[in-house]
Amino acid sequence: MFGRGKGKDREKGGDKGGDLDPGVVVLRDSQALADAVREALETASDAERPGLERAAGLIALHAARPEREIRAEWARGILEAAGVDPREQEVHAVRALRRAERGLSLKAAVLLVREAAEAA
Repeated sequence: MFGRGKGKDREKGGDKGGDLDPGVVVLRDSQALADAVREALETASDAERPGLERAAGLIALHAARPEREIRAEWARGILEAAGVDPREQEVHAVRALRRAERGLSLKAAVLLVREAAEAA
């Protein structure tokens, strides 16, 4: 994840609730994982098949998660490591995120902290 810098607010088309674009890109490799598991299933033995089918289901669940949830989880991880509560210490939380990810804009960091606080 990283900040995209300064710019005008843009409506997010893909996220629930029409949130303003936080200037953060969520990178997912779920499709590559799903393809790899699907390929493995084609040649799997009977013993391997249940585990691979379970893995395929887990990948599908995670791939369906909204970007807002993924961003909040990322921010919470950074803030937990820094020992900062996003609900009680918003300014410190913003600073911790921007220290962890130097390219993160102030606006994006504030939004991430608020998403992390809502999800906590």
